[in-house]
Formats: sequence, structure tokens, C-alpha cells
Amino acid sequence: MENKTSAKELEILKYWQDNKIFEKSLKKKAPKGDYVFYDGPPFATGTPHYGHIPSSIMKDVVPRFWTMNGFHVARRWGWDCHGLPVENLIEKELKLENKKDIEEKIGVCGFNDACKLSVLRYADVWKKFIPRIGRWVDMEDDYKTMDPHYMESIWWVFKTLFDKGLIYEGHKAMHICPRCETTLSNFEVTQGYKDTKDLSTTWKFKVLAGNEKISDIANTYLLAWTTVPWSTVSTMGLAVGADFTYLKVKVGNDFVIFIKDRLEKVMAGVDQYEIVGELKGSDLAGLKYEPVFDFYYDLPEVKNNKNVYHVFATDYVETGEGTGIVTINGAYGEVDLASAQKLGLPVLTDVDVSGKFKDIAKDYAGMYVKDAEKKLVADKKEQGAVWSTEEYLHSYPHCWRCDTPLLNYATSSWFVKVTAIKEDLIKNNLKIHWTPEHLKEGRFGKWLENASDWAISRQRYWGTPLPVWKCDGNLKSQSSKLKAGGCGNVMAVGSFDELKKLSGKKIDDLHKHIVDEIEIKCDKCGGTAKRIPDVLDCWFESGSMPYAQVHYPFENKAWFEKNFPAEFIAEGVDQTRGWFYTLMVLSTALFNRPAFKNVIVNGIVLAANGQKMSKRLKNYPEPDLVVEKYGADALRYYLLTSPVVEAESLNFSEEGVKEALQKVIMLIGNVLSFYKMYEDKNSKSKITNPKSKNILDKWILAKLNQLITEVTENMENYDLVRAARPLEGFINEFSTWYLRRSRDRFKANDAAGIATMGYVLAEFAKVAAPFIPFTAEEIYRSVGGPEESVHLEAWPQADKKIMDEKLLAEMDLARQIVEKGLAARAEAGIKIRQPLAGYTTALTNKLAEGLSDLIKDELNVKDILFDKEEKLDLEMTGELKMEGSAREIIRQINQLRKDAKLTIADEIIIYQTGLDEVFAKYSAEIMKGTLAEKVEAGEVESMKEIEGGKVGIIKV
Repeated sequence: MENKTSAKELEILKYWQDNKIFEKSLKKKAPKGDYVFYDGPPFATGTPHYGHIPSSIMKDVVPRFWTMNGFHVARRWGWDCHGLPVENLIEKELKLENKKDIEEKIGVCGFNDACKLSVLRYADVWKKFIPRIGRWVDMEDDYKTMDPHYMESIWWVFKTLFDKGLIYEGHKAMHICPRCETTLSNFEVTQGYKDTKDLSTTWKFKVLAGNEKISDIANTYLLAWTTVPWSTVSTMGLAVGADFTYLKVKVGNDFVIFIKDRLEKVMAGVDQYEIVGELKGSDLAGLKYEPVFDFYYDLPEVKNNKNVYHVFATDYVETGEGTGIVTINGAYGEVDLASAQKLGLPVLTDVDVSGKFKDIAKDYAGMYVKDAEKKLVADKKEQGAVWSTEEYLHSYPHCWRCDTPLLNYATSSWFVKVTAIKEDLIKNNLKIHWTPEHLKEGRFGKWLENASDWAISRQRYWGTPLPVWKCDGNLKSQSSKLKAGGCGNVMAVGSFDELKKLSGKKIDDLHKHIVDEIEIKCDKCGGTAKRIPDVLDCWFESGSMPYAQVHYPFENKAWFEKNFPAEFIAEGVDQTRGWFYTLMVLSTALFNRPAFKNVIVNGIVLAANGQKMSKRLKNYPEPDLVVEKYGADALRYYLLTSPVVEAESLNFSEEGVKEALQKVIMLIGNVLSFYKMYEDKNSKSKITNPKSKNILDKWILAKLNQLITEVTENMENYDLVRAARPLEGFINEFSTWYLRRSRDRFKANDAAGIATMGYVLAEFAKVAAPFIPFTAEEIYRSVGGPEESVHLEAWPQADKKIMDEKLLAEMDLARQIVEKGLAARAEAGIKIRQPLAGYTTALTNKLAEGLSDLIKDELNVKDILFDKEEKLDLEMTGELKMEGSAREIIRQINQLRKDAKLTIADEIIIYQTGLDEVFAKYSAEIMKGTLAEKVEAGEVESMKEIEGGKVGIIKV
């Protein structure tokens, strides 16, 4: 249901669009030059959700502020077009199960064409939603990561790093997605951890040969624990902790060996057993055992390796879980690979990249490892090779896009040598202003300290192709000394022109299905070089955004070099291991500079109960419905003053949005409405500070300048919460103190007071403009601001002469006295309309000129006294009672006016019966307070009973 606020916002949005206000803000004079802001591109394969809103609002607030401060702030939208998110979507739609289906059923060209057509399917939804939340950004002159110029700049980035020796091909233990059949980078892996139940297994490895310390090995078994039982098929060794204490325990006719610390757990459920000895882990080293699976005995790399199927003393075994004995399989784990290489064990990869066992795995060939796992454990349980199994709950990485459990897999990839620039990365990070500050040396800093080389190649299709050509043979004229596989020379290409020069072919698209067809001449041996078939990690593309969005260095070279790094970026906390990281890696590798100077990081918006927002659970209100119900400004203010813009999680509360609407948007709207009733409609003069001598006017101007100072300082420090929160406090004081205490003045047409109010509203609109842009525009245009829009105004400058600290302190004291006085009246049960003789305060022994009258009016007392005790004079004279009756009559008559829907332009005649004495003394005051022309004795319809008599009204 659309409310009045939302309807008004739509009118203002139309006004902005019809009059091209955003465009005019970009064209207006910018004496301070460019303020560069980088906008990280979202995927257009999904619709906007709460995850996008905090960063979108932050990206709007900051550019608006700096634009008003005399800078030109270009805001160019971008689209992330490549990568697994798009590919996965097309695979589902075209019912393609795997890479084989892609290549055989549709072909790479057809698949990429389908991806390209689908990329911007939700662009129109974004183009409607983003302006609706008040964000100004150019969505027409957008950049797309699939554009040829964007991709060419990515090639330049790669080639530059390649020439610096920061790109290499390596074989490492990495995580792969068996469904997508590609490797993932270490920070992509961190994005998909989930609590998962897996089958942990404790195997029984029979000891075949002893060593110099252990000779009695009859019926002896080593109990080794693993959470990936399928990897045991190709396990080549067992590891123990050299300094740990192990037990040899007799169970029936067998002997089992495991770590002493886990006795109770390992023997759980075993009725009878006997500890027959203790051993050090170093004592176990050298024992030869029989593998649980004997498929690979005859393979040359196994048969000819004297180290296989032995126990090794190591320093990485842990005692908190398992048995203190672990399997060593270099093919499926980073630690295992390092251990296997160190110990001279073969690395046997018996699983393909789709997660299925290869033919050499015999009984399990062709089976997906997690399916095979159940069978192989059951098979070996029958053979007595399993000691125990149990479900194991642990945090396990899943593909960040298709949700498939990942496999740790030793494979080849192309890497950025991050470790070579790590120290520079850490130093550059120290130059950045982070909000919140703790992320600099906390989450982000720690991530940099532990950074490893970045795997940037993907065995996929829809992405920027890896610009690497390798001489693979097929040489037209090659020396007989060269091997049949070619000279192996590797060449990187950095532009369209370079590719044309090397291949003789001119192309205008760099996608895989096109460049895969291009061969180039090897610059080393003269043979034929073909492109490495991989595409680049889409994070490499987004990390190249500063250069690629302006087609650097092919265009805009001088502008870019003058304006790099960016002044500001903003994204979610997850990007500390994503976009923030890739931006920093590439900028440091290219220029040894940070990519940005200031960054604000937002947290995660959760459902009201703290759960992750879920469409399936329907545990949150849709963003567009919230905007329709409460307005965009209410949502903006709620988020901007919440922990979510300080990188903390926020349990979304619709009630919180409603509160922002009521306490901020509607309250300042009420102030504006009151002003509009009394403004000088004939005035053509420019809104200026009227320099009123009234103490309330002086105070509100001091508060205004205090607000300007506070907001400015916090915005310059990129602290949005502390910049936005003072707005609510100011509105509250403007309404509940200034306006309420000034009503009588305005009703009496106090020109200075009304002019002060108009000036304050106009200046407040400027301060509020970045935060609540619709409301600010409504205020500014309603009070007759001189510009076409408040967003074309200059940022207000605080006047320290007006910011009277002494007056502010004195008014705070006056309000404290009022607060205590009102509490005393409430305790005594005397309504505020009833005048009293006096109130004694203990908070001070004197008051500044003008404040006593304010306090007396607010407390409705005749005098303010000073003493050591607070005291309310409760003595009620006849005269005080009559004055109280007059005030009650005024209140009731104004209620009658309200019920009759009269305006301040409507005069009335008052009719009364039984109240002659009150009207005889207070008729002038009653008439003034109710906009009455005269008072008559007698009755009319709808009379109200009051103070022993009746009152009624008739419109003149």
C-alpha cells in the first residue's frame, strides 16, 4: 500500500528525471576538480535484494556530499557479465549437465552466445529499483565486463604482470568444483563454507614389517582417521606426531595402535581391552603396513618407490580429533601434497575434475567420490578393515555459485605471484582510510598477511580468455633437435593490435570461441603457438575495473594517471576477500599503489530473527514493498543509522523503518507544514539569515550550525552513522522545542521568527540532501530555494560566530529545568494547562535573559525561583483556576476547529453558556488563541461541555 510519503517521492523522482537534475549536477561548475569513485559491478543475472541496498545507499550519500562540496563526481554503473553465475544459469536453462554437454550439444560458440544474450535480462528491474531508492548513477553510459575494450584492458593488465614475472603456471593443491569442473581461488573458497555432515572413518592398517624399536607386529593394526574416506584408495603413507605418546592396546586377539590422548573416544563401545604398551610417535616411524586398497601396487610410480606404505613421523598431526594417525595423500590436500613431496611419496590422482574415480580405481571407476565413499567403506567393513565410522559435522567449502561440495585437488593453474608483492600490499593497505577502522589491520590486514598466490585461470568458457599462447609443436620449420611437443615457449598478448601483429588476423571480439581459433608464430623457434584454453577468474576482471572501465592505457591515459587511485569505494564486508583484495593486488602489482584512498564497508542484512534472508522461508518483506509502504528515505535513514554501515550484521526490522518514517520524515514534514501556514506568501526575497534577536531564533541557528559542523566533520571522515544520526536529534529539537515554543509568535505573524524558520528549513535541506534526498528536495522547493534543486546547491558552511556555545549550554540547562518541573507537575497530578504560582529550581542560581520567560511559559508558572531544593508551588488561587479554565476553553475550541477541518484562514464566532466570568476576563486571549472574530452568548450545534459551561463555534 503506497502512502503519502511514497507518492510524494515518486513525484520528486519524476521531477528529477524530467528536468535531468542528476545530469545537471554533473555539468555544474566543479572548482575542486574530479572526485573519483569506483562502483563495483553487480551481476545482472539476479534482481536487487537487501544485500545490495546498504552499499548502494552508501555509494549515493558520499558522491552527493562531495558534489555539493565543489567536486565533479562521475557515477558510472557497471555490470559483471562473465563467470560461473551466468554459466550456471544457462546450463540449467538449456539442461546441460556438464562441460561435455556444453562442448558436444551446443558448442562453445553457442554457449557463449546464450550467455551473452542472458546477461542483462534483469537490467530493467535494476534500472527501476536503483533510482527508486534515491540513488543517482549513470546506468546508460554503463560499462560491461564483456565489452571488447574492457577485455582488452584486462589483457593489458595480465601482460604487464606477465612481463614483470608475476604470472606463472604451477601445480598445487587447490579446491575444484566437480560440477563446474574448474579450479577456484583461495578467497572464492572462503565464500562458500557450510556446516556439513560427512562420514568420518577410522581405518585399520595392518602392520607388515617392524623396525628396530618394534619387532612384535603379529595381528597389529594402525588406526588412522580420515574425514574423506574416498581418498584412502590412493593413500601412499601414514603420518604420526613424532613427540606424541601412542598406546598399543589388545582387543581380543588383535593389537591396535593410536594416540594415548584419545583412549576413551577410540575405545568407546569396546567392553574389554588391555593396554600392553606405550610408544612415542618417533618409535612408529618406518613401520611398513598393508594398504586398505591394493589397486595400485603394480603401477610403476608405486612399485618402484621404496617409501610407499610406510609410517612417517611429522610435525603437523593434531590430537584434538581422530586417532593421532592420519593418511598421506598428496593428490587431495595442501598439507598432504607438501608432506608427500617432502617424503618422496608418489602423488596419484585417481579422480578426474568431475569428481569421478578414473578407470584405475577398478571397483569404483566412474563413480562420483561421495557416492563411491559409502560403497567402499561398506566393502572394507565386511573385510574387517574398518574400526569405526560416524557422522562428522564440520565446516566444509562449497562452490560459491552452484553450491556443490568442493574437492581439494592437486592440479595445474595459472597464478599471480601475490607472495612476491605481499610486503608492498601490506604497506599500501596502511595508506587506506578504512571505515570501520579495525578492518585495516584486522580482517583485511590479517588476510593480506596470510595471502597466498592467486589462482586466476578457470577451465570454463564465458570469460576473458587467458591471453597466453604456448608453442606446442606442429612446427613448419623446426630444428631436428627440438622435441615433438614444440619448444614450450610461452607468450602473453596484451592488446588487439599485438594479436593482429603476431597472427595477421584482425578481430573485434576477444571471447574464447573466437581467439581459440587464432594461432601465432612462436617468437623463439618459429613454430606454431596455440592459446592456453582457460579463461580468467572473473575476480581478475572486476579487480581490473579501474583501468578497464576507461579503456586504460589505450584511451584516457592522462586523465586516469592524474586521478588514480580512487577517492572512495564501498561494498560489503565479504569483499575484504573479494573485490577489495583483487583491486589491491592488481594496483600494487601494476603501480605499487593502493587502488583507493577511502573505503566504507557494510555488514550483512539478516531476517528479523537473525537468520539468513531466504525466499523459500519468506522471512523478510520484499524491498520494493517496504519502499512503497514507508518511502525510500525512511529505509535509507534506518540503514544509514544502523550497525550495517559499520560492517556489522543487522537483523532487519520493518518497525525500525516505520520509526524512521515517523521520527524523521514525517516529523520534519510536520514542521514544514506549519511553516507553510504562516510563511510570507508575497515575499519575493531570497532566503537569508534574518539575524533575529529572539533567543529561540538565536538558539535554533546555533543548533543548525552545530549540525552542519558535526555532519561535515563526520562525512569528511567517511563515518556515515555519526554523520546521519544528528539529523534526527536536530529534527526533534526543531519540532518539540523550537516550534512548540514559537507557535504563539508565528500565530502573531512574527516576521523574524517565520523568516528564521524558513531559513533553517532551507539550510537543513542542504545538510540532509545526501541522506534523505527526496525529503530534502521537498523541503527545499517548498520554502522557495533559489536553485532548481537542493542537489544543485553548495554544501552549507558553518558560521562559528552564530554557533553560540554559551547559549547552547544555557538552553540545555533551561530544558533540564523544564524536564524536572514537568515531572513535578506529573507527580502532583496537575495538568499543564493549569497555571501555578511558581517553581523553584536547584540546578542554577541564575538564568540568562529570555530563558526565564521560556521556562515559565513551558511550565505554565508565574515565577521561577532558585534554592537548594526543587519545589513546585501548589497553592491554587481563584485567579489561577480561572486562567486555567481559559486555557482549557482555548484547547477545546481549537479541537472543534480541527473537527470542522478549518484552516488558519477561517475565522469563527464563539458561542458560550455558563462561562460569562471566564470570558469577561479572558475573551481577548481566547479569541486570539482560536482565531475568533467575536464571542456571543447562546447555543449552537455540537457544543462542548467545559468547566461547568458549554462552548461551540460557527465559521464566519
